[in-house]
Amino acid sequence: MTGDQAGWWWQRAAGGSVPGRRWRYHLAMSRVLVLLAAIVPTLASAETLIGHADHVRDGDTLVVSGVPIRLQGLAAPELGQTWGRASRDAMQRIVAGERLLCGLNGERSYDRSIGVCRLDDGRDIAAILVSEGIGRDCPRYSDGRYADDETDRSRNLLLPRYCRPH
Repeated sequence: MTGDQAGWWWQRAAGGSVPGRRWRYHLAMSRVLVLLAAIVPTLASAETLIGHADHVRDGDTLVVSGVPIRLQGLAAPELGQTWGRASRDAMQRIVAGERLLCGLNGERSYDRSIGVCRLDDGRDIAAILVSEGIGRDCPRYSDGRYADDETDRSRNLLLPRYCRPH
């Protein structure tokens, strides 16, 4: 054995790594795998759903092609609250017979996917509800996307605690 070979054998026997390119390759591959494990769920979770509304649950939740969707950044009154049924009815009227394009962000709230849904002509459903005074901008989740659409009537609706920025 030469001196270099003896040194390599001694490192292996002591639990050390093999010198050379092999350990660099394994280190690089493990970094790639860690990076992929972090990125792939994010890429797989965001999706676009195209379809018709199967059902409207209330003013901020509808079911499109079997997928329950909570409209991101919209605060609509619950069915038992003042304007709750009007909000649901308006949502039903807006989406009736329309093809919807919903961009889902990969997040969930209870059994619902979170997303922004638009009519085929590009109008944002949540913006329509807010401009009709039966929904509010939910700043914690909208980043103010619907603030300019609010009317005096919509500003008088209860802003849920979960919508208030931390």
